[in-house]
Amino acid sequence: MTRLVALALVALSASGAAANGIDGTWLRDDGNARVRIAPCGDKVCATNLWIGDTSKGEEVGDKLVMTLARQPDGTFSGSAYDAKRDRSYAMTIIPREGELTTRGCIVGGLLCRDVNWTAAP
Repeated sequence: MTRLVALALVALSASGAAANGIDGTWLRDDGNARVRIAPCGDKVCATNLWIGDTSKGEEVGDKLVMTLARQPDGTFSGSAYDAKRDRSYAMTIIPREGELTTRGCIVGGLLCRDVNWTAAP
């Protein structure tokens, strides 16, 4: 996944994902990505299903492997690993009905980006 898609995806335990409406197909707010989030072993994987503009290195099939823990406030925090780029991200996700907001950070939390997602029809 690209550096920004990597920042924009979520991870939780497989049971947590299903219980909180995280797994499924999601559309990124810039209209450039459709991603499937689903259990993969004891983790959750986010896989690019469609990419509009591939000029920034995003490709169909790119995958993040993620691990997050549910927090008392209903958010999830943890990490995501992008094998294609050999990069790890600190992740936070805020789930809402039919929407996700994700925050991915690198460099010890000095560089972060929020991305909004909506559930695909």
